[in-house]
Amino acid sequence: MSLKKKIAFGFIISSSIIAILVIFEYVSFVQIRREIRSLEVADSIRSKTLELRRHEKNFFLFGQTKGVEETKAILRYLTELDSIIAENLPDDRAGGLSSLRALIQGYGKRFRTIEALVNDLSGEFDNIRPSYGRYALLLYLKSAFLDRPRETADFLKDEYGFSRNARLIKDLWELYSETNALRKNGEDILIASKNLDSAARAKVERVISISQGAILAIFPLFLIVGIGTLFFISGNIVSRLHALIDTVEKTGKGNFPRMSLLSGWGRNDEVGLLIEKFNTMEEQLARREEELERKNRELLQSKKLAAIGTLASGVAHELNNPLNNIYISSQVLEKEVHEACSPTVEETVNDILTQTVRVKRIVGDLLEFARGSEPRLARVDLKALISGAYRLVSTTTDTSRVNFILESDSGDAFIDADSEQLERVFINLFTNAVDAMSGSGNLSVRVQKERTAVTVKISDTGKGMSAEDTEKIFEPFYTTKDKGTGLGLAIVFNIIKRHSGEIVAESGTGKGTTFVITLPVRGEGHEL
Repeated sequence: MSLKKKIAFGFIISSSIIAILVIFEYVSFVQIRREIRSLEVADSIRSKTLELRRHEKNFFLFGQTKGVEETKAILRYLTELDSIIAENLPDDRAGGLSSLRALIQGYGKRFRTIEALVNDLSGEFDNIRPSYGRYALLLYLKSAFLDRPRETADFLKDEYGFSRNARLIKDLWELYSETNALRKNGEDILIASKNLDSAARAKVERVISISQGAILAIFPLFLIVGIGTLFFISGNIVSRLHALIDTVEKTGKGNFPRMSLLSGWGRNDEVGLLIEKFNTMEEQLARREEELERKNRELLQSKKLAAIGTLASGVAHELNNPLNNIYISSQVLEKEVHEACSPTVEETVNDILTQTVRVKRIVGDLLEFARGSEPRLARVDLKALISGAYRLVSTTTDTSRVNFILESDSGDAFIDADSEQLERVFINLFTNAVDAMSGSGNLSVRVQKERTAVTVKISDTGKGMSAEDTEKIFEPFYTTKDKGTGLGLAIVFNIIKRHSGEIVAESGTGKGTTFVITLPVRGEGHEL
């Protein structure tokens, strides 16, 4: 987003906040009016519920004298309550009216059941009165059973000997049970109506409080957002420009730090695009610096190898003729000492011959390192060459406990290379790997094909090398072995370089070693 759009966006936000405040207050006004209506309904329901409970109490106290009048009042209030609830059910979002209506309907059913029981009990009292004396007492029981049905039942059992299974006793107990249930039902209705009234009042107060809070919060927010947006935009731009200036100064001193890009708000404006372009330039400069350092290291290495090669060539040529003479003389002397000399002399001659052979091999390595002959390129099946090199190693070294694995992404990997020189590379690397694993472990080779190059990864499970050793292993005469000239990997390095390839070592103490060789594919149509 451009800076111009950001400024316009800030003003739009401020205007939107005022519009939101107006809309919110209008909605709050409508909601307050609706909640006041709900409060009026809840208040009406509560007052009628209190009247219903009052007539319920009078019904049980004066049922014999005012029973019909109280019954009509109870039924009238039940009808009015049901009518009020039915009218307001569409607005019943919390479900309070629905549950209250269910309670009132249950109350009405139970009251009609009690009304029927009262009529039945009155008839039963009238039926048994001629059969018993003390009519005045029975008249008293008839007038008192509605308020105290359980006590009346116990009195009839104790004084008149009524059985527990007598119909009058059963009806009195049923009346007692239904009366308690009705009173409990009425109490639930009263509690529900009270909760409904309290909830309606709380909603009205909450809506009014929210409306007041919105006015107190949104208007200052408008001022804060307007001023804050102005300072934020200007401060954001200035801070990023200062950071860019600091980064430019560091770049001038040879450092190439990357500036972090803000997400969203500060990413796509003019300053953000400038930072992004600057980061791209920094990355390119850093890559060029790394490439320059690498080329310098390679140049230094090449000069060092050339100097060492010249020295090695001169030393090897000077030593070669005397060594040949010593070797021939030792062979002649060995033939002469078989019969005429003591075992000590014979052992000494054999040792001279063995050490002469060893020195000749070292001199041969020096000559090989110094010659640096150019490879004679030919079409080579790299997988077959690797397998053949490992078989040659197995003829001179015990590999019975080595698990050799050769993997490839697809079929044969053909490249243009000098097969003899590459064979020497792999023989040297395989021999070093077997020595590093003490003759036991996993030696894996993976060939990966690409369009213009092939990569060979040779990994062992040996003891590995430290970071310091890994950096120096391709230098002439540097070795980590107790016995060795330190020329093997230097020769490998020269051969790979003469093939325009790359070789790097990855290792860690106790983690094994991996050599990664990258060789180009040469020639017309030689795609992998």
